Amino acid sequence: MAGSYFGTDGIRGRANRFPMTAEVAMRVGMAAGLSFQRGNHRHRVVLGKDTRLSGYMIENAMVSGLCAAGMDVFLLGPIPTPAVAMLVRSLRADIGVMISASHNPYYDNGIKLFGPDGYKLSDEIEERIEGMLDKDIDLALADSDGLGRAKRVDGVHDRYIEFAKRTLPRSMSLSGLRIVVDCANGAAYKVAPEALWELGAEVVAINVEPNGFNINKECGSTHPAGLQKKVHEVRADIGIALDGDADRVVIVDENGAIVDGDQIMALIAESWHQSGRLAGGGVVSTVMSNLGLERFLGDMNLQLHRTKVGDRYVVEHMRAHGLNVGGEQSGHIVLSDFSTTGDGLVSALQVLACIKRQNRPVSELSKKFAPVPQLLKNVHISGGKPLEEAPVKAAIEDARHRLGKAGRLVIRPSGTEPLIRVMAEGDDQQLVEAVVNDIVEVISETRSAA
Repeated sequence: MAGSYFGTDGIRGRANRFPMTAEVAMRVGMAAGLSFQRGNHRHRVVLGKDTRLSGYMIENAMVSGLCAAGMDVFLLGPIPTPAVAMLVRSLRADIGVMISASHNPYYDNGIKLFGPDGYKLSDEIEERIEGMLDKDIDLALADSDGLGRAKRVDGVHDRYIEFAKRTLPRSMSLSGLRIVVDCANGAAYKVAPEALWELGAEVVAINVEPNGFNINKECGSTHPAGLQKKVHEVRADIGIALDGDADRVVIVDENGAIVDGDQIMALIAESWHQSGRLAGGGVVSTVMSNLGLERFLGDMNLQLHRTKVGDRYVVEHMRAHGLNVGGEQSGHIVLSDFSTTGDGLVSALQVLACIKRQNRPVSELSKKFAPVPQLLKNVHISGGKPLEEAPVKAAIEDARHRLGKAGRLVIRPSGTEPLIRVMAEGDDQQLVEAVVNDIVEVISETRSAA
């Protein structure tokens, strides 16, 4: 079974193919269960999933492994990833597990693990678990009388809805707002519309009929065209698109235009800064965030801290440096006053709070800065390490020289898909397009030659 398991966001792959098989899932349950046993109390795990078909297979396999390690498993059913993170702490569990491939199609799945503090695991802990997967750990498993139990837990949706509502001031109502929410036929298909309705909004919910195959299918945060059309159709004040596990959000304004994730971070950061809530004198984002965001924050004497891609790294930097707003351009927004991970619904509620406080439309509120021209292209690869090839290295070095200090270049392999992402930005749009196209062409030629 030897191989590599963990990527930038847990373990992910095609369902029923390595590493996303029932066997691997069971062994992950065993290894994670053994890794988080402390003291002699009954150890417990909270386990949630999204709505894809393979969730049943992975869930049952993980339950077997966790029970074999002596862990009691609380089954939450379909529920957002941030709800799992919250319930780890609320139910005083030793581990949290979310079975989801986030924004990927139904035929993929994944396993995300949370520690007892509700945070995603560090690289070191993941490496420790990964090191156990290919070893014989049977002798370390529980005795026959120490096996774990599994049971369904009722009321978890209500717990999460109340948690989300409490992130707004008690006196704030969303009455008067017409909101379209696209739940991507995913984990938030029940909780997101209900929470918005309970806060007083008029809610138009779309893509809330999961069937195991339609999660993220031409809907949700990665396919917002349907949401844009619906916002126009019903003359909504705002559109909210979540992804399959609801840790990501895309906002659409009243005109049907998509609001970039960097603009959402800028809006929340400015609002919190003005109210004295923003901690640490800045915001944490990744190398992919636009230079315009950095300049906007600088004008307020705030700093943009950049990390490598992955909301886990954003959160680690936030914790280490005492910041409470962070996220990714893609829509993973982390507000650590409320949550330990990205939360699409809670982030959307903060945008809605700005609308209510300032009584201005989304189209005005969300244009905090003029984005610097930026271009991202993906190159599919079937194997090998093209970034280590001499022609590719030379093309990258040449591009950096051409951009100079007025631009940025980010080249990285995807942690979840067989892609190399090529991104450049700078004040000269033609130059940005030229350097990206040149690098993509060289990578494609190197791939073809291989």
